[in-house]
This record gives sequence, structure tokens and C-alpha cells, in this order.
Amino acid sequence: MAVPEFYKFFRPTLEILIAKGRMHVSQIAEEAADRFDLSLVDREDLIPSRKRSRVADRVLWTGTYLFAAKLVDRPAPGTYEITARGREFLKTAPQVIRPELLEVFPEYVEFKTRSRPEKPASKDQNKLLEPSTASPEETIALSHQEVNSRLAEELLEKIKAMPPAFFEDLIVKLMLALGYGGSVEDAGRTLGRSGDGGVDGVIKQDKLGLDNIYLQAKRWGDGTVGRKEIQAFVGALAGQGAKKGVFITTSTFTREASDYAKTIDYKVSLVDGVQLAGLMIEANLGVSLVQRYDVKRMDSDFFSEL
Repeated sequence: MAVPEFYKFFRPTLEILIAKGRMHVSQIAEEAADRFDLSLVDREDLIPSRKRSRVADRVLWTGTYLFAAKLVDRPAPGTYEITARGREFLKTAPQVIRPELLEVFPEYVEFKTRSRPEKPASKDQNKLLEPSTASPEETIALSHQEVNSRLAEELLEKIKAMPPAFFEDLIVKLMLALGYGGSVEDAGRTLGRSGDGGVDGVIKQDKLGLDNIYLQAKRWGDGTVGRKEIQAFVGALAGQGAKKGVFITTSTFTREASDYAKTIDYKVSLVDGVQLAGLMIEANLGVSLVQRYDVKRMDSDFFSEL
């Protein structure tokens, strides 16, 4: 048989994790291939980018969806284990678990919302844009957004596993990639070494260095950045006689922190983990092009000129 659709791996993956415990993606892929009784040809079949097997790709996507619904956890990169919610869900789940069944979990709904930033105005419109009913061009757009959403998760997971110095260097490179002035050497001399009580570094706003932007970088695995941390950063800006700052974290900000940043007489931009990963993808930082699909239409003007 051919390799099944990725959602048909949902239930087997949960069952494998219950039976075997914590497992790496490659191990789950092997177990799933056995359960589907796939031939050697099917097991070695590669996705178009030729970066991994189709079975491994299916399991990676399965892990993304199940993790978004908190049915599995990721204790280490590329490794999954089933959660208490996953065990409970499996008791009443059908033999084939389709993605829409995961919409009972608010975390999954939030994940889908992040995957589709240009959200339709109503639920009915959202249903019209499901891959099964969308036009080919809409399907490509939806798939592209979901691929980037999964890539963002992978980037954040990797960043959190790296040393603090790497994160500090990453923030400088990102700011430069986004068009700010100076160089890695200029900014690197102050980042993480200033000891200014809340300011980790400074970077030129433009290439001429007419104004500076102060940076705060918080690489947090858990928890949220609250108003207290933003207030401390603003205090540090005041101590520098500065009015502009960027607070970047791998975590999230509380509502109180976001509201506070909007009301103060300082221009402070808050960048959470999801936004950080999105900016990295936009700036081609830490990512590489795997495959490209150009969507073309007939040029009517070309034919009218003949």
C-alpha cells in the first residue's frame, strides 16, 4: 500500500507512545511503517525536497499536530511522549483521527490561528478554506502558512536549547538582517556585557548611527514576561537617556506587560517567541530554502500585443 495521509498516523503514533514510552521520530516512523505493513519501496520513498522519507515526514507533521493539541509532549528535540490528555483522548477517539477532531482543544485552535494569519471573518468562511474544499492556489497558501508555523516551532525549540551567548548573538544578527545599522562587532561589544540593569545591548537605528535602539533579550523556556520586567527595561532606558527599545523573548508577554508598553511615553517594541521565529524566517536567518513553487497565470497583455 502507498504511504497513508499524515492524519492517519495520529492514532498509531499515540498507540506506539503508550506501548513504547518516549521515542524519537525515527523510531516512531519505523514502528508506524510496520503497522501499515509498508513495502521497502514505500519506506524509502522521499518527499519532493528529498530531505527525508515520506513516512518520517508524515510522523513529523503528526507530532506537530498532536503537540499543538497537547496530546503529546516534546521532552527533547525530535522526541515525543504521550501526555495524560493524550491517553484520555485515545480512549474514545475513532480509528481514524482527523485534524478537525482536535479542535476541541483550545491550544490546537490557537495553533491553527497562528498558522493562518489572514484569518477569515467568520467560521463558515474558515470552513470554505479547509484544504479539502479550497482551490489549488488557496491550498498552496494554507500549506505554506502551516509549514512556516511548524518551522517556527522548530526554530524556537532549537534556540531554547542553545547557550545564552548564542541567543545574544542571534538577536544582533536579526536586527542587522532587518535593516538596522552598525555591525555584529559594534553591537556585540555591548550585548550581554553592559550591566546597565535591564539593557543588554545597543544597536544603531540606521547605518549612519543617528539614533540608537536599546535591546533586552530574554531566553526563557517557561513562564511569561510580565509588567515588572518591562518596567525595569523602561527604567534602564531612562538611565541611558533613551526613548526607544526592543524587548525580545523566546517566551510570551502577559496582557499587563503588553498594555503597559502601549501606554508609556517610550517607544518599546515587544517581540515574543512566535514573532521572533517569524522574523527569522522572513529574514532568512537560521533557515534555508528547500523547495520553491512558482504560481503563474497567463499574461493576456502578451497575446493582445501580437
